[in-house]
Amino acid sequence: MVDTATNEMAPADLDALEVRKSFGDFEALRGASVHVDAGRMLALLGPSGCGKTTLLRSIAGLERPESGTVVVGERTLTSPADFVPPERRRIGMVFQDWALFPHLSVARNVAYGVSRVDDSDARVAEALDMVGLAGLGDRLPGTLSGGQQQRVALARALAPHPAVLLLDEPFSNLDTALRVQVRSEVHALLVELGVTTVFVTHDQEEAFVLGDEVAVMTEGLVVQQAAPAELYAAPATRWVAEFVGEANLVGGQADGARAATAIGEVALADGHRGAVDVLLRPEELRLVDAGDADARPTDVEGEGRRDDTSAGVVGEGVVDLVEFYGHDTIYVVGLADGTQLRVRAGSAPAHERGDPVVVSYAGRPALAYATT
Repeated sequence: MVDTATNEMAPADLDALEVRKSFGDFEALRGASVHVDAGRMLALLGPSGCGKTTLLRSIAGLERPESGTVVVGERTLTSPADFVPPERRRIGMVFQDWALFPHLSVARNVAYGVSRVDDSDARVAEALDMVGLAGLGDRLPGTLSGGQQQRVALARALAPHPAVLLLDEPFSNLDTALRVQVRSEVHALLVELGVTTVFVTHDQEEAFVLGDEVAVMTEGLVVQQAAPAELYAAPATRWVAEFVGEANLVGGQADGARAATAIGEVALADGHRGAVDVLLRPEELRLVDAGDADARPTDVEGEGRRDDTSAGVVGEGVVDLVEFYGHDTIYVVGLADGTQLRVRAGSAPAHERGDPVVVSYAGRPALAYATT
């Protein structure tokens, strides 16, 4: 690993502002903006075709936007008046397929971006040592494992001492077990190096694990950028709420401070009136046997309450599915009114399919989205 005390990499702030890019009639980017503080990691998260890779390539200089600016530190790389070519940007990039030259040795692959530097041999050795591949410089990429090839691509991007590092779906070509291991190793390395990093992913878990902040993209726009915990707790839109994490959106009628729903009254974080969809995360729901004396929703003041309706107890339903993950259990519960909820419990399964249960809300005041 690199000695950060002698590390020559000087991280810098990154700003991409109002970037627009079209391919024919298709607008890939419609004014996308992100900011990354020096030495921090930003995940670009979104569905396929949302513009993540196009924004990354625009930052790298591999695409020239129609408008917008890209600034690293105090240096403008892209603007209406300026366009610095990729090789002069001091930006390293790791491609999704790693783009290694199969006929070149590991060392020559890593040296590709630093071949004109006087100390290129030293930089190659340093980069290979950083990623844990010291002594493998004479090997061909095809003789290495997938995880090792991924680290060669990372070493090649780090060897020129970039101010910013970009990674496009860097772990997608690895199998599940190896992906988790390599991801953890790369995360630790990048934190140690302190290099400003932007990486593209469609995997929410990966974005939350690696990103100091996450920028959620859809249809060529960044709709929200925030720390993972903030993004999960306070999604800016209904779409973000559904895309980031598991979300139960339960219909209800709001009267300002609370909403009446199929599982009882729920306190609201913001005042709403009329028809709403209330965001209830699975881990914020409580599940008990229908015959339990405590099997009843709790009102917003914390006093137990039973609401009798024609369907029975509010929140009453049946367990349709049980999904045990070892560290927790997900129950899919169908309520009497047809609402289906996902409920997470941090334990081994306590209920089986077909069990009558009652669901209630046990979280903080919830977000709600007005319905039309």
